[in-house]
Amino acid sequence: MFHAHAKIARAQRLVEMLEQDAPLLAKRVSELTPEHQKSAKDYAARLRACARAELERLIQEDSFLNSEDFTAEPAD
Repeated sequence: MFHAHAKIARAQRLVEMLEQDAPLLAKRVSELTPEHQKSAKDYAARLRACARAELERLIQEDSFLNSEDFTAEPAD
């Protein structure tokens, strides 16, 4: 159980870090050509989306495993 919470915390930190980095990314790529700027920003957006999706998946998985409806059925 603790391992799942550690994964969720790590994913949350990654999402926060990527979101906080968005303005700084714009500064870092400002000297690139417009095409390269767009490519870098698009890649960062895809990375943020993947990180958010992974976080949501981990949260849903954890809530499913911790739900009170999760009961084992006896074998027949």
